[in-house]
Amino acid sequence: MTEKNPRTDLVAERRAKLARLREQGFAYPNDFRPDTNIEALVGTYEGLDADALEERAVPAHLAGRMMTRRVMGKASFAHIDDGSARMQVFVKREDVGEEAYALFKSLDLGDIIGIEGTLFRTKTNELTLRVTALRLISKCIRPLPEKFHGLKDPELRYRQRYLDLIMNPDVREMFRMRAEILHVARGLLDARGFIEVETPMMQPLAGGAVARPFITHHNALDIPLYMRIAPELYLKRLLVGGMPLVYEINRNFRNEGVSTRHNPEFTMLEAYQAYGNCDSMMGLTEELFRTLAADVKGSLRFEYAGHELDFESLFARIPLGEAVCKAIPELDKADTRNRERLAELLRAREIAVPEKADWGKLLVELFEHVVEPALIQPTFITDYPREVSPLSRAQDDDPELVDRFELFVGGREIANGFSELNDPQEQARRFEAQAREREGGDDEAMEYDLDYVYSLEYAMPPAGGVGIGIDRVAMLLTGAESIREVLLFPLLRPQAPPAD
Repeated sequence: MTEKNPRTDLVAERRAKLARLREQGFAYPNDFRPDTNIEALVGTYEGLDADALEERAVPAHLAGRMMTRRVMGKASFAHIDDGSARMQVFVKREDVGEEAYALFKSLDLGDIIGIEGTLFRTKTNELTLRVTALRLISKCIRPLPEKFHGLKDPELRYRQRYLDLIMNPDVREMFRMRAEILHVARGLLDARGFIEVETPMMQPLAGGAVARPFITHHNALDIPLYMRIAPELYLKRLLVGGMPLVYEINRNFRNEGVSTRHNPEFTMLEAYQAYGNCDSMMGLTEELFRTLAADVKGSLRFEYAGHELDFESLFARIPLGEAVCKAIPELDKADTRNRERLAELLRAREIAVPEKADWGKLLVELFEHVVEPALIQPTFITDYPREVSPLSRAQDDDPELVDRFELFVGGREIANGFSELNDPQEQARRFEAQAREREGGDDEAMEYDLDYVYSLEYAMPPAGGVGIGIDRVAMLLTGAESIREVLLFPLLRPQAPPAD
């Protein structure tokens, strides 16, 4: 004999209620219009006392989801949530009538209702809406999670984000903050004359970054296409075309692993400035992060993962080789370009040594494993090896290094920028080197983008560029320690919802 599922019984009971409503012609109406929301109502009238509210008899039409209910004979209290805030409502039989009160008592938690009434204060001084009319707007067929324990399981929260947002108002606030991050970033760049543009998300070549792409196929043209791994090469084509200040807030796709810091689909802000360079882009990046901290967080000093982050002081600027030598005292500066010595240090730390990598890649491997996790305060790491920077301009006094920086905060990379390489012949040589690495089995190496080199031959002005990981910025400013927390719908292995 199969054991009965109490939750299934509740769903069946609610479906039966809905069937009765359909018979009466009351299912899912679309003619109720709220005239305000709870946040605005509270913001306007929270300062009035009971006498002032009674004198004004402030009317309101609200719609929201019923989250709690306490029936006490002929009068009841409930709380509704309309997505902006939560408010208590008071429903009395003599105020709404026998039929409406009977409807109210038959409602289930999670139902969306429309109510009319006036504001007053209860004996405990809580701002409350005294209901004079109510109706059911949308039936909640599935029971909400039990209110005291709520919805805590991360896997379930990510799979059923709609339920997470219903039950956890702090999650809604997190995504409001994420939207504010984008608003503030746009405002700063727009004010400085940057133009927001859009570039292709499907591209004939996967370029602009060192990453493994997703591949698709266009049926009508019968050609393979790649989901964008970065917009960089298209944005720099715009510099060639005479658009000196451009930016894009873009979705990128990289066919790589999933972790607390990585999701295959993510959001970047990339900005390019003609006649800028590595230093000017560091200045812009620092200004942007200070503005974000002040406007979104409300302070230039705030807690993250047990550390107080300081965005008020000047961000540190440390060359990559110097940072590695400081973290590994046995490494001399002279050996930072000694492949065998770097390989020896990697093996001693049980870190895999890429077989065909030169000293530049090995130095970056050491940095990522040993130095990066300790970079808590905002820090620019500069002077990257040319080998790992195929689109960056080489330094005039040391061609083995490039004018590039990465910004680290809280032990993770947040931004990457550099003086752009605008020499078409040098760019062609860099692409050729990447193509050889690709032929040698490195499926993350760049392809040779002939059209991009062709565009550079029309002359691109010297420029600076920066890419900022919006998801990681959102993690930082909301206090999230996993990227899945700041993505409304992170990628998960498909799984059907539980059957009734």
